[in-house]
Amino acid sequence: MEKPTDQTAIIMNRLQEREKEQMLILSICSALAQALSKEEFNNVVSDLLKEHFSFDDFILASADEKETEYHVFYQFLDKNLTSQKLIINDGFFDVCLDSAEAVIFDLKTINEKQNNFPPYISTVNNKGFKNGIGICLPYIKGNRNVLFLFFKNATTFSRESNRIIRGIAMQLSITVRNIMMTEEYENNIAELKILKRNLGEKKAEVSNLNKEGFYGIVGDSNAMQIVYELIAQVAPSQSTVLIFGETGTGKELVASAIHDLSLVSNKKMIKVNCASIPVNLIESELFGHEKGAFTGATEQRIGKFEQAEDSTIFLDEIGELPLELQGKLLRVLQEKEIERIGGNKTIKVNARVIAATNRSLEKEVAEDRFRSDLYYRLNVYPIPLPALRDRPEDIAVLGNFFLERHAGRIGKKIKGFSKKVLNSMTANSWPGNVRELENMVERSVLFAKNDVISEMIFPPVFITESNSTETELYLKTLQEVEREHILKVVKKCNGRISGPQGAAILLDLPGTTLISKMQKLGIKKEHFLG
Repeated sequence: MEKPTDQTAIIMNRLQEREKEQMLILSICSALAQALSKEEFNNVVSDLLKEHFSFDDFILASADEKETEYHVFYQFLDKNLTSQKLIINDGFFDVCLDSAEAVIFDLKTINEKQNNFPPYISTVNNKGFKNGIGICLPYIKGNRNVLFLFFKNATTFSRESNRIIRGIAMQLSITVRNIMMTEEYENNIAELKILKRNLGEKKAEVSNLNKEGFYGIVGDSNAMQIVYELIAQVAPSQSTVLIFGETGTGKELVASAIHDLSLVSNKKMIKVNCASIPVNLIESELFGHEKGAFTGATEQRIGKFEQAEDSTIFLDEIGELPLELQGKLLRVLQEKEIERIGGNKTIKVNARVIAATNRSLEKEVAEDRFRSDLYYRLNVYPIPLPALRDRPEDIAVLGNFFLERHAGRIGKKIKGFSKKVLNSMTANSWPGNVRELENMVERSVLFAKNDVISEMIFPPVFITESNSTETELYLKTLQEVEREHILKVVKKCNGRISGPQGAAILLDLPGTTLISKMQKLGIKKEHFLG
């Protein structure tokens, strides 16, 4: 039987040991509380924790409570490991989460049943560390954390070690959370600095525009100056933009200018032409699909919205989008989230949307071909583009710009246009706008035989006043065709025959010759005036 004095000594000894444990726990917690980076955290693990727990690998894994995946926050043996996403139900992380006690792992036994280890387990397995424990740390601020310790000899982990781990468990969770918040804060500050610098550079570029155009857009007319001002105002924001105008007015160029002036100009703008994609494929193109979602879906596809993450997506010809997809696009604009075809997971997306159309969306809405709610959501910041005929002062500028481009590409030395061709270009209605003008200039360069473009053959206007059938057209005499052509040109010139804006210039005829022809063909004033 023990003497009373011996029992007292044992109790005092235990109290002293527990007091030492508490002092050690306080010391470790104090060091962890001051760690605000992974480098500082590593110093605590290497200098303090390694000494007291004699582990061979120390791993901290973390998951957001809303996610079905987790990542390795820190690994002692591999401090440069990438933050790879891992499935929670992998037989390691989930087992520890579900246990209130420490979970003991014997990798030699597990290895016989399971070969597909998570990367961090493979690391310790390859090192020959067969024994380990996993401890679920206290839940904090939406994070679930698990601590793994691996040993060459598991006997080094004692009851005392377990008590100390339990004592510092809450502080470990707090430290993980603090480091994550610090990293997020520092990343945000760095990104804001970059955005601020980019914005300053963009503003400087806008204020120092050169004569070569506004970010690839050529034109100095008042109508285009208004467009440039609208672009500059909206570019730094994240607002949705709707560009509308006739075909060939440069809607894609305007979208590119907005992106190039934005805060994400360093990233690629994703372009989608809604009219060029088959109806049965456009949903997959925009939102992506999972493997096996439909016949032919042999692998997962990332859609254009995910590709445009933190950048810009340009939806050209938005008026061609099928009605059944307009509702899904509306959800993306409102909720900033998508679902891939065949998937059940909601994916958050952050992409600035710029849409364009040559249709009247108001008319499309009135005729139930376009959703009114989507139209109002797209029409946050409208930019109307003028037709080329509404800015005639830009025609010569654009013509010379395209002349220099195509003559240089083809290898011809052409100085410019004759006065007659310039006058004809200015007087033409250009139903295809800038695109048509460029094509006409390229064609003229190809056929040019001199160093000046002296001829430009304009295509006929598609919509005619005549109801004649094709057969009747071929039966017309040359005299009838000549009469119709002269009459159209005179009408276009508002009845003016001679002078700089007269029909004679466009027809390349002396004024007196044109009057004589009109008399022979029976063209009178009442035919082209009033």
